[in-house]
Amino acid sequence: MDTNAVLDIGLQGLWIAAKLSAPVLITALVVGFGISLLQSITQIQEVTLSFVPKAIAVALMLLVSGHWMIAEMVSFTHMMFEKIPSLLGGG
Repeated sequence: MDTNAVLDIGLQGLWIAAKLSAPVLITALVVGFGISLLQSITQIQEVTLSFVPKAIAVALMLLVSGHWMIAEMVSFTHMMFEKIPSLLGGG
């Protein structure tokens, strides 16, 4: 196994991790920003006001995009298993 193969696998792993975490992180960012804006406008500084809606939005996003995330991970895992013979020098 050469260094290019290792770097390629590492890059693909980072790319799949970024792709899978993006919907959840962007949802948390948008909801957090919206709640923050609401808190600054109304001057309400309640901790649960920012946590509960963010948790609910992230849970809903996981419900919506969960099937896609699992399908992407299964596809990535199958691709990695198919690469094993070529990485070991068998072809």
